Amino acid sequence: MPNLPLSEQVWSLNHGIFIDQCVQQQNLLIIQDLDGVCMGLVKDPLTRTIDPAYVRAAQQLDGNFYVLTNGEHIGNRGVNYIVEQAFEPDIVAKEGLYLPGLAAGGVQWQDRFGTVSHPGVSSQELEFLASVPQRITQHLQQYFQVRAENDSRIQPCIQAAVLDNPVSPTANLNVFYDHFVDQIEQYGHLQQEMQGLMTELLQQAQAQGLSRSFFVHYAPNLGKDEQGNEILQPATPQDAGTTDFQFMLQGGIKEVGVLVILNRYYHQCTGHYPLGEDFNARQAPQSQVALMALVKENFDPAHMPILIGVGDTVTSKAVEEDGELRFQRGGSDRNFLHLIQTLGREFKTDNVVGYVDSSGGEVKNRKPLQLELVPTNAIGASSYRVIAGPGDDRDTEDPLTLNVVFPKGHTQYIQCFREIAQRRKP
Repeated sequence: MPNLPLSEQVWSLNHGIFIDQCVQQQNLLIIQDLDGVCMGLVKDPLTRTIDPAYVRAAQQLDGNFYVLTNGEHIGNRGVNYIVEQAFEPDIVAKEGLYLPGLAAGGVQWQDRFGTVSHPGVSSQELEFLASVPQRITQHLQQYFQVRAENDSRIQPCIQAAVLDNPVSPTANLNVFYDHFVDQIEQYGHLQQEMQGLMTELLQQAQAQGLSRSFFVHYAPNLGKDEQGNEILQPATPQDAGTTDFQFMLQGGIKEVGVLVILNRYYHQCTGHYPLGEDFNARQAPQSQVALMALVKENFDPAHMPILIGVGDTVTSKAVEEDGELRFQRGGSDRNFLHLIQTLGREFKTDNVVGYVDSSGGEVKNRKPLQLELVPTNAIGASSYRVIAGPGDDRDTEDPLTLNVVFPKGHTQYIQCFREIAQRRKP
């Protein structure tokens, strides 16, 4: 295993090799998720904090690092506010410390000075999105007026649960899972209520001529059904299942975001946009096969960078049908990580998929990595190895390979990230 390139290893704990590869490759592009990766997962997004040293490291990697998140840069619960709170006033904008890249799955672009745009998004779509947080709030209030009218804890939970993101309004049920952990059927019913509301919102959008504008993202999820809709993950007493119900713009899927970032990266390196200067997520095909074909047709292999994809949400769950097991594979980061892996194999670059174990955060819907201590020589030395990943242990044919993993969570990843930035400094 140690002699294999990192791109062919599974669950490696050799962070030194990972750092060396990122340092030694001049043509490097890191694409990274945010929540759970560089920040701990928390029940209330308003309580998130970010390490200023991480933000400085991201600045040092300017041009080689972009974020790709289902959250947003802007708004009351956006990452920009969190970054601003980590520094003195005016420092962030003046020094260009905002995290560059794509938010809302891929439809919200930002440079490191905080200039934000929504390529391909219409004013009618933005207007509809602006109405969604109030609809979620009203629905939750009506729901609990019948079931928990005299419970003083409900209103604070509703306030924490409704995320008024400008282009990805969300119902985040983490706080309700804690409230109903001993009444799991009640929480499961609430999941179904939110799913029903999201379906209703899609129908209303269709009635307004916006039938191709939106979709619903469930986080975490169990992959997609035959119609291409994401599958809700039911809760159990040990696992909150789907907690985030995000009403998102079509095109706002992370794998498409990889192409948007790659298109801009090529322009940065060559002065040429392979897919055109105005290319955006809403113009791209949705399937991985079609995305790969687009890359092969338009991107010069001579300039293809080594891609590093880092995420924390990958799921796999066994379902028995007619006596046979099949696996529902999902997670918010799965498809963009898989595309990066596939690009590496197609272009024969040593792309690396990194996985951060975020199960130690406040949100209990992540399966932790399992480690064991094994002897390494005859004189008693030993080291850890990973014996089980985040998916179902029986899913031995999962096409996604997690090359390097960070079992101690975001703090361990940040330590490596900072070293990469420091050693790459000119």
